[in-house]
Amino acid sequence: MTESSFRSGDHEQHPQAGRTPQGPADAHLYAPVNPEWPPPPSYEPAQPAPAPTARRKRAKGPVTLLAAVAIAAAAVGGGTAYGIQELTHSSDTVAASSTGASAVPVDKKGSVAAIAAAVSPSVVEINATSNAGRSTGSGVILTSGGEIVTNNHVVSGASSVKVRTHDGKSYTARVVGTDSKKDLALIELENASGLRPASLGDSDAVQVGDQVVAIGSPEGLTGTVTSGIVSALHRDVTVSTDEEQQQQQQGGDGSWPFQFGGRQFNGDTGSSTTTYKAIQTDASLNPGNSGGALINAAGQIIGINSAMYSSSADSSSSSAGSVGLGFAIPIDTVKSDLATLRAGGSDN
Repeated sequence: MTESSFRSGDHEQHPQAGRTPQGPADAHLYAPVNPEWPPPPSYEPAQPAPAPTARRKRAKGPVTLLAAVAIAAAAVGGGTAYGIQELTHSSDTVAASSTGASAVPVDKKGSVAAIAAAVSPSVVEINATSNAGRSTGSGVILTSGGEIVTNNHVVSGASSVKVRTHDGKSYTARVVGTDSKKDLALIELENASGLRPASLGDSDAVQVGDQVVAIGSPEGLTGTVTSGIVSALHRDVTVSTDEEQQQQQQGGDGSWPFQFGGRQFNGDTGSSTTTYKAIQTDASLNPGNSGGALINAAGQIIGINSAMYSSSADSSSSSAGSVGLGFAIPIDTVKSDLATLRAGGSDN
């Protein structure tokens, strides 16, 4: 039976004059135009047409489809709710694999002003005190309760860690875990709540030429914003894992030493080193930016700034400053290391 026959049957239309029956199955629905028209003798008695059953099957189709859509929507909705919980940290945790939503409106994507307004409250200034002196760095808020990721070299060997947030509040922090092999550390503020966690991005999606923004506290200038592009990916950056070497550097000019391309920059890294793959950027970075945020056009953190070339390390002049060679630890590396850091880090 054709689809038009189903539709006609669904509406229970009255017999139409002049329509030629399709066979004996139609004879009980349509009156013949010629009253003397008999059913062809060759026809076998036909079973009643299963039109009502067919109608029920057709009726079930959309209902079944809607039910399936509803179930799928519930599953997606449940996943979305979980993702929002992870990213807003209502349970004060952050999933190692979570990727946040855009932190800026779609029509403001790429606006440095919009990115700065959205992300600055999630970046802090860190002041660490050790036997060698004091060092200043930056950090990125991961949870509303005060978990903050920074560089290992910012807090390594510190006997006291103080943190100042974007709104000027000061907190005492404890070092939760450190991983010198990745130059990462996790600290936690005491008696903190209601902080704004950063939205973490996907560093695997970063491309050379992408616009980026850096936020940190170079030379103690809290909330400094600079911008640039991604200059290169997967750069091999070598840094020191020697705590004593790090403490000595913290007490110096604050220019963290590193190796790149077989050359030493900003001093001697020592004999104990580790190498990681970094994002290279020409966004202006200076001493104090270490541990701060490298951000994409959507306002998501794609890297933790960790090393920058400073000309003052090679000269006795006062010409310190960024020359457009900065490096950041990819945020995917941070995500994969969070569980280790929360457990005390690989150095414990």
